[in-house]
Amino acid sequence: MATLRLDALPIPEKLRDRPLPELSKPYMWSSLGPFVVVHLLGFGALFVDVPWTAWALCLGAFWVRMFAITAGYHRYFSHRTFKTTRTFQFVLAFLSMTSSQRGVLWWAAHHRKHHKFSDTPWDVHSPTRTGFWHSHVGWIFHPNYDDTDVKQVRDLARFPELVWLDEHWMVPPLTFAAFCVLVEGWAGLFLGFGLSTALLWHAAFTINSLAHVYGRRRYPTTDTSRNSLLLALLTFGEGWHNNHHYYMGSTRQGFYWWEIDITYYILKALSWFGVVWDLRPVPKAVLVEGRGGGVVPSAEQVIREGIVTREMNEL
Repeated sequence: MATLRLDALPIPEKLRDRPLPELSKPYMWSSLGPFVVVHLLGFGALFVDVPWTAWALCLGAFWVRMFAITAGYHRYFSHRTFKTTRTFQFVLAFLSMTSSQRGVLWWAAHHRKHHKFSDTPWDVHSPTRTGFWHSHVGWIFHPNYDDTDVKQVRDLARFPELVWLDEHWMVPPLTFAAFCVLVEGWAGLFLGFGLSTALLWHAAFTINSLAHVYGRRRYPTTDTSRNSLLLALLTFGEGWHNNHHYYMGSTRQGFYWWEIDITYYILKALSWFGVVWDLRPVPKAVLVEGRGGGVVPSAEQVIREGIVTREMNEL
C-alpha cells in the first residue's frame, strides 16, 4: 500500500475541506503478472540468434512509440493542444496503446486529474506525497486508479472507436507483439516488443517520478515540477515539465528555441502536410515572464503566500 505524506507541502486552501484519498488499500498484485513478463522477455534474446535488424526494430519501436505517447496520450488526448482528423486520431490512439499503458480514455482521465491536483494528496502520482516507487509505477496497480473516470474525458468518450479501444486495451500491444514476431521471429518478440516496451515504460515513467524532483524551476507553480534537459532528451521533450505545468495549453513544451522538443518538431512537420493543424502556441506573455530571471518561488511559497499564477487559471 502507498503511504501519503501530508506534511510534504501545504494543501491549497480551496482543497482543505476535501476528504483525503484512501491509499491504505493493498496494490493489485494479481495484475502484476504481465508487467513482470514483459520485463523478462528481453532476457530471451540471450538464447536465440539476434540479427542487427532485431536491434534496429527495438530502437525504432522505442522511438515511434515514445512519439505516440507524448504526442498522442499526452499532448492530444490529455490536453487537446492540436487538431487532426478522426482517422489520424484513431492512429494516434492505437500507436499510443501499443506501449501497453492502458486505453487513451484511462490515460487522459488520470492525467487530467494529475494536473488538477498536482502534488496534493489527490494527485495520482506525486513523488512529493507518495515517494518514488508509487509515483513511478505503483500507482498503476492501486485499486483507486483502476477504472476510467469518464466524467474527466467526455470530449473523448463521444467517439465509439476510442471507447472500444479503451475497453479492449490489450488489442494494440498484442497486435504489435505479433507484428514483431512476424518480421523478426523470436528475436523480434524479445527485443522489438519485450525490451523496447520495458525501456519505454521506465523512460516515460520518469516524468512522473523524477520531473518533480530533479531539475530547475523557471515558473512559480503550486507543485514541484522542474525542467530537465536529460529527461527532455529521453522523452522527446516531456522533460520541460515546469514549463508544461505552468502553461499546459501549448503544443510545445520546450518553450524556447534552445529547449529541445522532438515531439513538437515532428508535429510541426506533420502540420506542413495537413495531417495535424492548429498547433497551440506559447503566449508571448508566458515567454516574456520566463525570461525574467530572478529567484523563482518554491511551491511551498506559492501556496503559503497565496501567489496567483497563470497555472491556476489554466485548471
